[in-house]
Amino acid sequence: MIQLKTMLNCIDNSGAAVVECVNVLKKKRAATVGDRIVVVVQKQRNFGPEGTNSSTGIANKVRRGDIRHAVIVRVRKEMQRLDGSRVKFDDNACVLVNKSGDPIGTRMNGVVATELRNRQWSKILSLAPMHV
Repeated sequence: MIQLKTMLNCIDNSGAAVVECVNVLKKKRAATVGDRIVVVVQKQRNFGPEGTNSSTGIANKVRRGDIRHAVIVRVRKEMQRLDGSRVKFDDNACVLVNKSGDPIGTRMNGVVATELRNRQWSKILSLAPMHV
């Protein structure tokens, strides 16, 4: 469950490595997989000198201190699915999105939960290498 001050890993290539939740949107309680939150970038990835990687041309799209929207894709809390199976991940993770809901990054590393399909986050599912 994600609430205020929770630290999450960012699994896309937008430039953020670790983000902190500052608000849960459209809910009065803690957020779970598929919910939209507002985050602040705490630590950014460095792809090379001056924020760009000369070999691949990747640039940081976000910087430390930026306030962005994100979608939660993994939570440490154990979830029970409708078929009775239980799923628990090792960490809390999110993907940065813009205000219209499109992912900022173009690639993802790591698995995402299948519950995103029920929440209509199909763009995130298509970018992810695997969903569990």
